[in-house]
Amino acid sequence: MSLAAATREAVRARPSLYDALRAGVVNYTAAARTLDVDGDTDAVATALRRFAEELPDDPAHESEARVSMRSGVGRADGGGSDGNVLLEMGDTAFLDGAGSLTGIVASGDLSPAALGDVLGRLRAAEVPVEAAGVADDSLVVVVERRDGPDALRVVEAAVGR
Repeated sequence: MSLAAATREAVRARPSLYDALRAGVVNYTAAARTLDVDGDTDAVATALRRFAEELPDDPAHESEARVSMRSGVGRADGGGSDGNVLLEMGDTAFLDGAGSLTGIVASGDLSPAALGDVLGRLRAAEVPVEAAGVADDSLVVVVERRDGPDALRVVEAAVGR
């Protein structure tokens, strides 16, 4: 594998570095030192610079949605059996009116990439996420009750209209 290919592979394994390259906010030499790529640091830095030049400038997603907060969300192992399912994955469902969690629901023009942006922003805001998902025109993030208002602000900033 060429040095350029190895560098690209190493960057793709670190989404935060990929995003930083797209944003143009990377010290290439410092980043090259952190990558596990065989080669001279200057050569890896050059490969990073060239890779960054090839990345698209367009936003990761262009989503626009109405955002709301739902209190009293609860986990139901075994899946949901009634119409108040907010989010379901495998054998676990999160139901409206069944617990003490909070659901942040965005409805509208959403792309799957919006979920990655929302989760990254929540991580940066130090808001722990219990569960999250996106499909069709809905995005749902489930957090602890006390984190609901912060999560709402973060999701609104990412996809709100």
